[in-house]
Amino acid sequence: FFAIDIILTFFVAYLDKVTYLLVDNPKRIALRYTRTWLILDVASTIPSDLARKMLPQKLQSYGFFNMLRLWRLRRVGALFSRLEKDRHFNYFLVRCVKLICVTLLAVHAAACFVYLLAARYHDPANTWIGIALENFQEASLFTRYVTSMYWSITTLTTVGYGDLHPVNTREMVFDIFYMLFNLGLTAYLIGNMTNLVVHATRRTRKFRDTIHAASSFAQRNMLPVRLQDQMLAHLCLKYRMDSEGLQQRETLDALPKAIRSSISHFLFYTVVDKVYLFQGVSNDLLFQLVSEMKPEYFPPKEDVILQNEAPTDFYILVSGAVDIIDEHGSEKVIREVKKGNVLGEIGVLCYRPQLFTVRTKRLSQLLRLNRTTFFSIIRANVGDGAVIMNNLLEHLKSGANDPRIQEILKETEDMLANGRMELPLTLCFAVSRGDYMLVDKLLECGSDPNEADSKGRTALHIAARNGSERCALLLLDRGANPNSKDSDGSTPLWEAIRSRHNIVIELLASRGASLAHDDIGEYACVATEQSSLDILRDLHRLGADINLPKRSGSTALHSAVCDGNVEIVSFLLQHGADPDRPDINGWTPREYADQQGHHDIKVLFNSKNPGDATDLPKFTSKTAPLVLERKQSDPAIVSARTGSLVITSRARQRRQVSSFHSSLFGIMSATAGTVEIGSIHDKLLSQRSIRVGISCPESGNMVKKLVLRPGTLEELLNMGRRKFGFSAASRVLFGEGAEIDDVRVIRDGDHLVLVSKDFVKGDLQSLHLS
Repeated sequence: FFAIDIILTFFVAYLDKVTYLLVDNPKRIALRYTRTWLILDVASTIPSDLARKMLPQKLQSYGFFNMLRLWRLRRVGALFSRLEKDRHFNYFLVRCVKLICVTLLAVHAAACFVYLLAARYHDPANTWIGIALENFQEASLFTRYVTSMYWSITTLTTVGYGDLHPVNTREMVFDIFYMLFNLGLTAYLIGNMTNLVVHATRRTRKFRDTIHAASSFAQRNMLPVRLQDQMLAHLCLKYRMDSEGLQQRETLDALPKAIRSSISHFLFYTVVDKVYLFQGVSNDLLFQLVSEMKPEYFPPKEDVILQNEAPTDFYILVSGAVDIIDEHGSEKVIREVKKGNVLGEIGVLCYRPQLFTVRTKRLSQLLRLNRTTFFSIIRANVGDGAVIMNNLLEHLKSGANDPRIQEILKETEDMLANGRMELPLTLCFAVSRGDYMLVDKLLECGSDPNEADSKGRTALHIAARNGSERCALLLLDRGANPNSKDSDGSTPLWEAIRSRHNIVIELLASRGASLAHDDIGEYACVATEQSSLDILRDLHRLGADINLPKRSGSTALHSAVCDGNVEIVSFLLQHGADPDRPDINGWTPREYADQQGHHDIKVLFNSKNPGDATDLPKFTSKTAPLVLERKQSDPAIVSARTGSLVITSRARQRRQVSSFHSSLFGIMSATAGTVEIGSIHDKLLSQRSIRVGISCPESGNMVKKLVLRPGTLEELLNMGRRKFGFSAASRVLFGEGAEIDDVRVIRDGDHLVLVSKDFVKGDLQSLHLS
């Protein structure tokens, strides 16, 4: 066994005591071993019989080489050192076994040596064993060994019965040194055993001392019984955690930050991710928050948060249950909170004393996050801070039946409007909420009007898409670029056009916004694919050439023919579209119409007056908001020339819209709705004319007429009666069938249908299809 160990030592790395690096070079390992313990290890491994034969005749009777075997004890000592550090073995048992082995080795060695003195003495009868056993050399080996061990143990323990004692001078000298050695050995054994026992009882003694001190403190200060119970329960829980190995916080604090963060993420990330306050925030923020949260255990009936205390921390409940208690007057339990809820967040985020007392019902684990740490993390994640504030206000709004919650909600909104919140807010976020007061405040504080989000969208993009005229005006007045592009190539003007916000369109156009020549073809094709004739009209009204090709070479007319949209085809032909212009595959709109069998479109192509589509079926426009993408349903056409499959278009990725669908500052904007901004916006709003298309299917005339919207519904009906000669017209419907009760809901570019009192909405669809 020891010979194998010598061989393996040549392949075991060692720690360099100078550089503290692990050396695994075989040559360096071998050189180091050769210079240190190799010779002694080999000598202790040689069999004693073989060594005796190698010695001269005079030395063969001595067993000196047997003593070299003691060198192997060095390996045994190293083995015990490793076992003491190995977590798979009980430290107390390993130490006890080691102490027993040391004692037996010392007793055995002393017994062997004292017997050697008697056996080599010239007068065997005048020895310590000779006076007890006559002719002891003839006795059995077992008898002699037991007698020697008996003497060694009685001497070690200082019992000394007197039956065995030194007789000659040699034995007396050995006894003197052996008893001196026993003093140190006994002290070593007693000291180690004492440490083991003290270590096992130290926690209990410390716990009892702490409980005694706490009880004395409570009695001396005459604390209420409830506080005394909470003190003792907390101390008992701490002792229980120490004794059962539940020191979670202490264990985590002792580890490096990277390991601590990984453990916290594994244990608590799923719990924190479900908290309403952090819905919609980035994963990076959640990871940072979880890494800074401190896990704590609370015994039953212990106060976690006190009503009206300073808001220094908030908590997330991981396990257990707590009661929310109102202590105004008599204690009243408002509700019970269970796993996954956040506690104390209103006080921390709204700068108010804590609203309620939080008390545990049973043993509970909570995550504590310090307010200062929380805000320092939020400042590095500005967009997430806005999301958190939005979630908080939505939560407060849902509990607005409580007068205190209403008061907090109003104060928080005022602080947001005046820029006194510590949470950082972005200009894009404020615009997405349509809160022009906050937008104005942020601009006054130095926010960049051209700041963009992660997708390259500026605040002006968002204002144009949402139709926020006042926000758009504020941004333009502060220098926002009306022609900036996001990562998808969209400009604010295109956002306003595709969202059908005509006031914003005119506002942007008056401030220099324009459509890039290279993008007009893309926009026209998108409008055509979405069957939106109104957007095509807006593009044409803004001076854009709607017949320009997009990057793939196809035009809006190609898309309209593929969709079979007769109305858009007629409109494009009226404005100069070329039916014989080929796309990238060499196909012309006329060839598409022939290949797909669109007879009505072929009639338009061959007509001298392509705008006359009176007798052709109408194609109902879709009113859904447009996105800058290709339709997935574009037809695949078999080429007449090659017989191969030709894909007429390629899909483009849909732009992602903001995930903030709920209103953050809607309440604030509603309360401030009477604030006026004296600017060009008011002039545009009051002076512009609203144009609408009207038709009267019941009169038999399918032509749609473009008129200016009058001030009342009655004026609109009178206008329709005159133009279509249909006196029975008494109601106004939108193109999709919804009835109009107020003329103010009619927007620029809407399609209106005049019908009689007995008209059924289902007839409108049949008229479109006929």
